[in-house]
Amino acid sequence: MGLQIKMWLLVALMFGIVYGVITGVGIYMGKGGATSYIFLAFLIMGFQYLIGPSMVSLMMRVTWVSEKEEPELHHQVAELAQRAGISKPKVGISQISIPNAFAFGRTQRDGRVCVTQGIRRLLNKDELKAVIGHEIGHLKHRDMLIITLLSVIPLICYWLAWSLMWGGMSGRRREDGGYAVLIGLGAMLAYFITNLLVLAGSRIREYGADETSVALGNPPHHLASALYKLVYGSAQCRKTARGEEELHRVEGLRAFFLNDVGRAHNEIAELRAIDRDFSGTIDQDELLDLRSRKVILRGGEKVAELLTTHPNMLKRIKHLATLV
Repeated sequence: MGLQIKMWLLVALMFGIVYGVITGVGIYMGKGGATSYIFLAFLIMGFQYLIGPSMVSLMMRVTWVSEKEEPELHHQVAELAQRAGISKPKVGISQISIPNAFAFGRTQRDGRVCVTQGIRRLLNKDELKAVIGHEIGHLKHRDMLIITLLSVIPLICYWLAWSLMWGGMSGRRREDGGYAVLIGLGAMLAYFITNLLVLAGSRIREYGADETSVALGNPPHHLASALYKLVYGSAQCRKTARGEEELHRVEGLRAFFLNDVGRAHNEIAELRAIDRDFSGTIDQDELLDLRSRKVILRGGEKVAELLTTHPNMLKRIKHLATLV
């Protein structure tokens, strides 16, 4: 099944769940009982939408650079943005040592692409270009906006559950509180399910951005090699005091990165098996070899993937192998 179809099915399921929860609350409360909570959730989302870019820039210590300061970086971003058919994003460098890149912005015209100081020391020119293509893919498909919109649904479910089980939304709760608690438990279940679905949506968008990078002309093994190096670099960060401090600093923003930096230590052992010549990179032959191998995740790895914003890295590189 195509990634876009999966995404649309997930969006339909998410809104179906929240519609069911709101309908149940509405029947219990009478007309308009849940309106204020829905309005408040969207109000918070709107506030997050407005201040989000500024907060990301601050937390990631981004310095915006001109074309004169970073001509090669600007050239790569401009070339890939033109191929993708979007406006050239603003270009920045994050003053952190964790090797990675990220994109954000309210709209395509407000797009911003940033690379960290760490990634520039780790990747070669072709690998960095493949990474930038991935970030351009996020901007092209408006992934930040989609995930932000989806994230409001668990918030609505949580507030409704909390209000019904502990808050008491009206005088009717005194008369038939058992029904309120029952509906509240249903809303809490919907909260956990929709949280998992938001994470699933984020993982689908990562696969989609990988595909876009390849569609923009970056050979799959360049992106695979970059991902391998990023996992290794993230794992190495835990070995220094500065790296550990920075990992804690960006904990709440890990979804913006190319890989889940918190799981890198667990993933690096799996990826070393792909690097048959121990070169520290993944070439086209090694990627083609992975295409014919079956990737099976153990139980703990399956659960870990369900609870993260990024796909398991071995599965992700295996998917890149299908694009060769």
